[in-house]
Amino acid sequence: MTTSSKTATLSFDGKTIELPMFTPTAGPDVIDIRKLYGQAGVFTYDPGFTSTASCDSTITYIDGDEGILLHRGYPIDQLASKSHFLEVCYLLLYGELPSSAELEDFETRVTRHTMIHEQMHNFFRGFRRDAHPMATMVGVVGAMSAFYHDSLDVNDPWQREVASIRLIAKMPTIAAMAYKYSIGQPFVYPRNDLDYAANFLHMCFSVPAETYHVNPIVSRAMDRILTLHADHEQNASTSTVRLASSSGANPFACIAAGIACLWGPAHGGANQACLEMLREIGSVDRIPEFIERAKDKNDPFRLMGFGHRVYKNTDPRAKVLKQSADEVLELLGVHDNPLLQVAKELEHVALNDPYFIEKKLFPNVDFYSGIILEAMGFPTSMFTPIFALSRTVGWVSQWKEMIGDPQMKIGRPRQLYMGETTRDYVDIENR
Repeated sequence: MTTSSKTATLSFDGKTIELPMFTPTAGPDVIDIRKLYGQAGVFTYDPGFTSTASCDSTITYIDGDEGILLHRGYPIDQLASKSHFLEVCYLLLYGELPSSAELEDFETRVTRHTMIHEQMHNFFRGFRRDAHPMATMVGVVGAMSAFYHDSLDVNDPWQREVASIRLIAKMPTIAAMAYKYSIGQPFVYPRNDLDYAANFLHMCFSVPAETYHVNPIVSRAMDRILTLHADHEQNASTSTVRLASSSGANPFACIAAGIACLWGPAHGGANQACLEMLREIGSVDRIPEFIERAKDKNDPFRLMGFGHRVYKNTDPRAKVLKQSADEVLELLGVHDNPLLQVAKELEHVALNDPYFIEKKLFPNVDFYSGIILEAMGFPTSMFTPIFALSRTVGWVSQWKEMIGDPQMKIGRPRQLYMGETTRDYVDIENR
């Protein structure tokens, strides 16, 4: 980011204020309003912060109009097809692709931290059996600060590094344990001989009574899901992590805050909502009925998993995941599954119906990830925990970047106050 030669002029009430501007390496110029209140005594009003840059960052760049998603400058489709999740984790954390030796060292450090403290098992048993896995994850991740006291000091670079590795390494174990607890099966310990995605699948689907072999196609599909959800710029949960971090809170508390935000159906719950919509449709012969409902402005029904708030033409992650979805469905032979039959036919309609094309209602990453996770055998309640597992590295990267920023200040948004002005207290007998 460099200071632009341009300035913005704001005029009101006979005043004229000159505001400096910044030019980013990519994206639109930014007006610097940090001194606006001090110079002019006014705030800006931007609900949802859709026109406000809350920070400067070097991690992820999105151009929604062009369908571009870059991690440290690398296109997401290249990373998803040529790389793998832990290599992308290294890239997000450290800024560059690793050498062979660096990647081996990083993978070893993550692998050696996948187990959680044995006493933490007791936390799971304190939840009701029917608790949502996200509720369990919020509690358990927040509780990590009670067990790992040697990585709580956010001002110590080494402790930040240790906390980063622990969070990335232990999140699959925590998510898998939340799943196992919800279905009444024993916890499965991580295995150091398996890669990141395969280890997670093994912890979710193996049982002590028999040997479980992870299919490489399924493992690769899971790795792609993790990679494609690793970071997505300053979204709601990432902004939550940054806001919590600005207070100096420990890293485990900050990530737990991100998980809580991600739980919202408008954010991380989108792929779960998509599968619930497919269940509502029920069968292929009912698709025309729901298509007409989606086109009716007076009908509250909305197609989930189509279009995207940020991407206006196409979701760059969806093309990669569509390939994995086709491979997994073929491998698992789920062609007779009514839910997945509905999904495939709905995809066909969306890609060919003029209404969908005109409105840019393309299948997005949530649509395809939901199909894959359903085919793998995950219940919809696990979709968002898997999203949280993959997004952890993005949260951690953004947290580390913010903590190391000399311009960091505690977050304190302003407001447009519309309530009562000063009034005198009235004694209760006079009300």
